[in-house]
Order: sequence, then C-alpha cells, then structure tokens
Amino acid sequence: MPIRRREFIRLIGGALASPLAARAQQSQTLIGFLSSRSPGESAAVVAAFRDGLRNQGFVEGQNVTIAFRWADGRYDRLPPLAAELVGLRVALLFAAGGPPSALAAKRATSTIPIVFSAASDPVRLGLVASLSRPGANITGMSTLTTPLGAKGIELLKELLPKASVIGYLVNPSNPSGKLETGEADAAAAALGVRLRPVNASTLGELD
Repeated sequence: MPIRRREFIRLIGGALASPLAARAQQSQTLIGFLSSRSPGESAAVVAAFRDGLRNQGFVEGQNVTIAFRWADGRYDRLPPLAAELVGLRVALLFAAGGPPSALAAKRATSTIPIVFSAASDPVRLGLVASLSRPGANITGMSTLTTPLGAKGIELLKELLPKASVIGYLVNPSNPSGKLETGEADAAAAALGVRLRPVNASTLGELD
C-alpha cells in the first residue's frame, strides 16, 4: 500500500501537536530521527521528512532541531541509539528504516510520542494494538507487504509450473522476515512446492 504524503504530514503534525511537544516549543522543538539505514541511502527520505515538517510550519534551524542517529544497517546499534535520543528528551521520536527502528524506539520509551514508517504488519509485529486504534504513545504507517511473499510464490509457480523447489532470500535479523517467510512457506506448501529460505543480513552474505 503506497504511503500518501498527506497522511505522512498529518501523522507528524499530529504528534508534534501533543502537550509534550507544546512544552518543548518554548525554544526550539527537538525531534529525534532514528534509522536502521545510513545517511547516504536515506537522502530522499530525509528531504521528504524536512519538507513535511516545513509544510506544518516547522523549519529546521528556526523553530525545530533534528537529532539524527544512524545504525548503518547494524540493528544491534538501534537500542543504544534510541536510548540516546530519549536521554536528549526529544519531543518526538521518528523511527525510519522499517520495523527494527520502530521496535527499538518503542522499547526505549513509553511516554515520548513515536511515529514509525514502513512497518509491514505493525499489529503482528507487536508495535500497535490495532490499525484503527494504535494505542499507547506510538503510531505510524503500514506498507502491509507481508502477504506479498505468498503472492510472489504463486506468481513464480505460474511462470515455472514444473518448479519443485523455490529459493527465498530473506533477512533473518529483520522482524518482518519471519512473518513474510511464514506466508511464503504456507503458499508453497499449498502449491506442492518446497521453499528453500536463504538468509542474508549483510552485503557479504548477499554475495
């Protein structure tokens, strides 16, 4: 499901309108930006983030400051980075780069508003209580891509009807990977195909 820019802006604007953010706006609002990725590959995301804030009247360097923290693909770095941002007493914590960042942010604070992006299935991942009523201090956007693993297997079987084994490349350190693999495996079994998961969490493992 594509994320509409208007929905993104509304989520950020709504979180910043909280009482916590209002108190922080006595000087400059401090926003934490936590990402599992690197600055280089996230340039377009950061540009859109700043643009969305600007459309809500938050201009970096004038009335808002953004504290960036990057894990550079190392998910084990996310918990201490999230804790660092909480220690800065940010008014809002934005979790970019998928479920690993969102889960780290949720574990780090139960009071600071959290907005996450690109979570494949936030309910099954344990991020929110439901899509309509997220609950607690967290909300965000869902790509709802978990069923796509199963759909991919079905399409491959149509293209290669004689195939008996299908390889499935997955990042096992990403919480979404287990959900998507489960969906793909169920689809493969229904079609009489054996699924062979291949794990890769780093560029070296991809090679």
